[in-house]
Amino acid sequence: MNPINGIFPLLTAEKSIIIIPHKNPDADAIGSTLALFNFFKKIGLNATVVSPNLFPKFLNWLPNADKIIIAENNIDSTSEIIKKADIIFCLDFNTLSRIDILENCVKESTAIKVLIDHHQEPSEFDFLYSDTEIPATSQLVYHFIELMDKEDLIDKEIATCIYAGIISDTGSFRFSSVKPSTHKIVAKLLKKGISHSSIHDNLYDNNTIDKLKLLARTIDLMDELKEFRTCIIHLNKDDLLKFNYQKGDTEGFVNYGLMLENCVFSVALFEDLHKNLVKISFRSKGNFDVNAFARKHFDGGGHINAAGGISKENMVDTIQKLKNILVNYKSLLLEV
Repeated sequence: MNPINGIFPLLTAEKSIIIIPHKNPDADAIGSTLALFNFFKKIGLNATVVSPNLFPKFLNWLPNADKIIIAENNIDSTSEIIKKADIIFCLDFNTLSRIDILENCVKESTAIKVLIDHHQEPSEFDFLYSDTEIPATSQLVYHFIELMDKEDLIDKEIATCIYAGIISDTGSFRFSSVKPSTHKIVAKLLKKGISHSSIHDNLYDNNTIDKLKLLARTIDLMDELKEFRTCIIHLNKDDLLKFNYQKGDTEGFVNYGLMLENCVFSVALFEDLHKNLVKISFRSKGNFDVNAFARKHFDGGGHINAAGGISKENMVDTIQKLKNILVNYKSLLLEV
């Protein structure tokens, strides 16, 4: 792989650039892609954002979110767009399997492929800008613009996208991954005129009554395993349908487990509405590595304190499997 600054001379107006986030994109994925999109547009580049599937509607307010092409709506036309690309930027994921229906299309593309990401164990790309110590890909986009020596071109729209991604992936700056550099960048973003309170309101205080009732149901079903300092929460299809689940509604639910006294490991399990599998989110405190845990047991991965995975077993069997596995981690969980 080549140093990231090697891509700079190739970014010309004649090139067709595609920017892709991971499937089921969150605020950091959409924030980082739109930040890069808005920046490229400002310097006169031909860029397009293509998302594998629909993103949560609470992100619709981000500048130029309406310009994002949703691949699942028309995979044939989207594939043609990708085939014609000269450069493909992959943001906020470490391997092409994370872009689902776009994986084969991107693999087969002759375009130059660039990865900007903060997850562990990135795959091979033509150009790589990866740092697992950075708490959000949106922050890496800021650094990318810095490396191009164009930081002065960051305007309110670009800054808004970056800030939204940063506060989302840092849990509003409460996660241990936050570094002094993050706060320094946020100070610079504030000087660009962003409305940090409005951004927070749009992300966190813009809920439907159904979503809040779904959260209440989640907490009602919370299972505290004190002997493992672990919390398990789960929702089945009936729960999701009862409260009119919309994409993104369960975002952040897993964090409520860590609000329990003496809890260091939280697991949230949700039945997929369309496939026979269970989607799992893992969160931890201290040095309990949920990335390694997810990779070893649930075909997933992510960060040390935040990861995801899946189970092809039913909910009851998945929860039992999880409880059986926890026995082997008891000493580690007690030491955190």
